Amino acid sequence: MSEQQLNYLKENRSKNLAALYDFLKIPSVSTDSTFKKDVRNAGQFVYDYLNEIGFSNLEMIETDGHPIIYGEYMGAGKDAPTVLLYGHYDVQPADPYEEWISEPFLPEERNGRIYARGASDDKGQVFMHLAVFEAFMKTEGKLPLNVKVCIEGEEEIGSENLHNYLNAYPEKFAADFTVISDSGMIAENQPTILYGLKGFTGIEIEVTGPSYDLHSGIYGGAVKNPAMALAQLLATMKNKDEQITVSGFYDGVEDLTKEERELIKNVQGENYLETTGAIQTISEKGYSAKEHTMARPTFEINGIYGGYQGEGTKTIIPTSATAKITCRIVPNQDPERIQDLLETHIEKYKPAGVKVKVKKEKLSAKAYKVEPTDPLIVKAAESYERAFKKEAVFVRMGGSIPVVEWLDNLYEHPVVLLGFGTPDDRLHSPNESFPLNSFDLGMETIVYYWNTFKKE
Repeated sequence: MSEQQLNYLKENRSKNLAALYDFLKIPSVSTDSTFKKDVRNAGQFVYDYLNEIGFSNLEMIETDGHPIIYGEYMGAGKDAPTVLLYGHYDVQPADPYEEWISEPFLPEERNGRIYARGASDDKGQVFMHLAVFEAFMKTEGKLPLNVKVCIEGEEEIGSENLHNYLNAYPEKFAADFTVISDSGMIAENQPTILYGLKGFTGIEIEVTGPSYDLHSGIYGGAVKNPAMALAQLLATMKNKDEQITVSGFYDGVEDLTKEERELIKNVQGENYLETTGAIQTISEKGYSAKEHTMARPTFEINGIYGGYQGEGTKTIIPTSATAKITCRIVPNQDPERIQDLLETHIEKYKPAGVKVKVKKEKLSAKAYKVEPTDPLIVKAAESYERAFKKEAVFVRMGGSIPVVEWLDNLYEHPVVLLGFGTPDDRLHSPNESFPLNSFDLGMETIVYYWNTFKKE
């Protein structure tokens, strides 16, 4: 029952790629106000596409930032399920431009991949759904189920305005389940069901000492160095076994079951040393690298700065030093409580002679987990397998998609993460790309999945 749509997609492949390339050419960088008009143009692209293929109740919802694109197809009838499709049309900055082999906003095909900013995250995957909707409308004049579409323009900067709008108008986005294609597979051509995501929270620590930079020869030994104080403070928060030493941090964290450890062990995916260039994997004592990244909490220093950063030496005691910290959390950990625990720890262990200020991340998210045996998940796995001719693997992911937890909290319905990216896509980095094979087989998977909801 999927042949009509698959044939249509095959016959219109060149047209679809050309349309995707038009989408990718729009530099919709949400974090930089220079690109504000371009971000809106990318939203307009989604709006126009939905309008052209027959969606109704279309809105370009204005926010304090970039617009949310909303549309509906409710032609499947009251007895049919309703899915909420979420995605985003904004992208990360392309900097540093000089490291790109080709122009970031001029898509180019090389070695079986589409190279462009947003090719994988998330324009390519959003476009695949739009093209599949078009295939159904052009071949059957209808979709197999009711659809609500929410494509936003601020995912790369935290989705604060979407968060506020969802909570203000929950009925607007209410559905029986959600599908999101903003994730990936553990390896190219290896269908992957993500049944869990980590949550996210963070803080910023600012340590201040003297009111201005001091001569290190004159004042060294008399005044506490804020950079040294920060280093000493950070060293109290994690031990040599990669265990987080903040009191209460692991409260409520469930150990991995034997069955889950076996699932993770059997995942033949990314080789961390090959893809990262690191010389050794270092994980929490008692856990493998895969177990730690997929299912254990993490504490990471994302950046440290303070004092002289230029060439050569400047012999100073800096006036201040700052560290940015993020934690990926697992089920039963509350992000706000984690922030409070970090703050309490910092207050307890802060060195003498300096002031310490903690700034808490405004938007956080809890972890998400769905049962792999949920019928909607099983259908997704079967659809993957039909398209890729390979059995799907089930994994939890170390990354976070805050909107998943928000939707789960609001609607208490399953979120199906139907992703087609690969570890080689270089998300957020120069030379982002997306496999053409994922483009083709991904749309085939989506066709199969939507057709599982068709009434016989």
